[in-house]
Amino acid sequence: MSAFLSLPKKFSVAFFLLLVGFSTAAFAADEPQVHELQEEPTAAEHGFNASEVILHHVMDDHVWHLWDHGGTIFLPVIVYSSERGLETFSSHHFYDEHHNTIEYNGYTLDHGNHILLGGKPVLDLSITKNVAMLLINAALLLLVFVAVAKGYKKNEGRAPSGIQSFMEPIIVFVRDEIVKPNIGRHYEKYLPYMLTLFFFILFGNFLGLLPGAGNLTGNIAVTLTLATLTFLITNIKGNKDYWAHIFWTPGVPLPLRLIILPVEIVGIFTKPISLTIRLFVAITAGHIVLLSLICLAFIFKSVWVGAGSTVMVLFISLIELLVAGIQAYVFTLFSSLYIGMATAEHEHH
Repeated sequence: MSAFLSLPKKFSVAFFLLLVGFSTAAFAADEPQVHELQEEPTAAEHGFNASEVILHHVMDDHVWHLWDHGGTIFLPVIVYSSERGLETFSSHHFYDEHHNTIEYNGYTLDHGNHILLGGKPVLDLSITKNVAMLLINAALLLLVFVAVAKGYKKNEGRAPSGIQSFMEPIIVFVRDEIVKPNIGRHYEKYLPYMLTLFFFILFGNFLGLLPGAGNLTGNIAVTLTLATLTFLITNIKGNKDYWAHIFWTPGVPLPLRLIILPVEIVGIFTKPISLTIRLFVAITAGHIVLLSLICLAFIFKSVWVGAGSTVMVLFISLIELLVAGIQAYVFTLFSSLYIGMATAEHEHH
């Protein structure tokens, strides 16, 4: 455990320098000629659109809108094309003073997500809202566990104190109740990954519930990446018994083996798919429910509806806090179970 907790302090310093460097590069770009692309109707012209508000929150974007009148953070745009190479600028170039979408130096922003050059997509390496949330989540993990590691070294042989006393029971719970029972006696080599997985999802779920935060763990690209890591570890570390049970299940008559084989092969890929969809749906659905209840006050324009929706939002928010912990637990549990099944040593008689 001490090996997992002993994170160098210089890692967190390097991370912040990298983030500042990205932001500085984005705003240091030249100012080529800007052309208006299209006039979009304002909210006052077409009224309140609940679906637009909800989708804007749960989807990724090149800007981070917190509140009206100065509450928008324009994120760095980093694009690569064979015609122009690598270019970096701020996403504020895509909007005029009325927040209408405009063209910038030949680039256009399609629905806040895709950047086009001459109508063709380019390689987009931008720091989008979810990427920024991911970096914030990673920075928070570093800061917390650097402090925990320092407390562990300082209080070695003594009772934990400070943030160590809060985090250590959770770490021990993940180790003793999730990883060790499901992976078995070789669990220690997989413990760092499992702890990282658990706390990354847990912190991401909690951060996503903050007002104005991005939907990090409700982004299917993020959940797919986490599930793919588990998929790779499971199948790379799988022993001969694991593969023998898939391709030639022992103790089963030959006709049944022909039926079981395709089912087992499909099962290899359905496991990461289930991990991906479960986390993505649970977190995104919770955000949609909360935003839908908030939007009711603006749709009906009633104080009573607003008061009722506020009570419901508070109640659902408490449930979402519980769901945030459960989803981190479930993802780590099934990842441990899949790896344990692939690395288990079987006795054949």
